[in-house]
Amino acid sequence: MRITDDIILADWELSEQFMRASGPGGQNVNKVSSAVELRFEAARSPALSPSVKARLKRLAGRRWTGEGALVLQCDETRSQVRNREIIRQRLTDLIRKALVAPKRRVATRPTLGSQKRRLKAKKVRGAVKAGRGAIAPDHDA
Repeated sequence: MRITDDIILADWELSEQFMRASGPGGQNVNKVSSAVELRFEAARSPALSPSVKARLKRLAGRRWTGEGALVLQCDETRSQVRNREIIRQRLTDLIRKALVAPKRRVATRPTLGSQKRRLKAKKVRGAVKAGRGAIAPDHDA
């Protein structure tokens, strides 16, 4: 399976399993195994670098198994062929997303103007809260 020009997944890395789909669909649901479960052995894949595997694991979340496999399921359509296409496209999109390294954040200092605005806002807020206190009784009367 081709992901990019550089990355091609071997057949042994992918395994598909078919099962009956849940939800509406009449008698078709009880008879036809149209749902697809695709298992990609991501941790053992020689096509992906360790950094890509780490990003893929983070993106996969609960779909990542303890053995390092990525398990995706699809039962959107009544067609097994269409569900296979959808699930393979999802895997491709997920791997392509993991290939993009996040931009490193460059630490910057707050500007002098923003610091002054922040302190002024804190003073104003403090004054509002100070004005909410109990009113002292007048001793003049």
